[in-house]
Amino acid sequence: MVADLLVAKGAVLLDADRIAREVVAPGGPAYQPMVDRFGPGILDADGKIDRPAVAAIVFGDPEALADLNAITHPAIGVAMIGRKDEFADTDHIVVLDIPLLKPVHRETLSLAAVVVVDAPVGIALDRLVNLRGMPKEDAEARIAAQVDRKTRLEGADLVIDNSGDEQHLAAEVDRVWDELVKLRGQAEG
Repeated sequence: MVADLLVAKGAVLLDADRIAREVVAPGGPAYQPMVDRFGPGILDADGKIDRPAVAAIVFGDPEALADLNAITHPAIGVAMIGRKDEFADTDHIVVLDIPLLKPVHRETLSLAAVVVVDAPVGIALDRLVNLRGMPKEDAEARIAAQVDRKTRLEGADLVIDNSGDEQHLAAEVDRVWDELVKLRGQAEG
């Protein structure tokens, strides 16, 4: 939702989840390494990676999750850098939507600012279960596999509070957009 609001304001969105789907598609750079590591049981009837099947394997097994990340993250990073570089000589505000952002990304992706969308864990869990229909155990495992809230907030330049209703969220996005526009102006000047 935040990404959609930013795009409506004029941002160019590079979505790591969308790119992750591309790199694991048949012929993508992470496809065969994933099949080699996790076996043909992760493929659907069409020979595509079955993401829920992979999630069932990795979100309860730290070693398997580390292997998945080692296969997919470099390919996702290369694709994101390439796409970001396409806008280097423009005045576009490019937003990289990276759910698993780590401090190393700031440097490797040359980020001008890190914006964190924040909500208390209880609210995030409730939304995964009630809005996305995810089983509670799966939602808890997914949250546990992510960078913890304290670490995300420590690495933020700007924070969007997503604990309220849609009107509150829209106001938060407006506030942060104004800051991003100022940053763009400083970079150009």
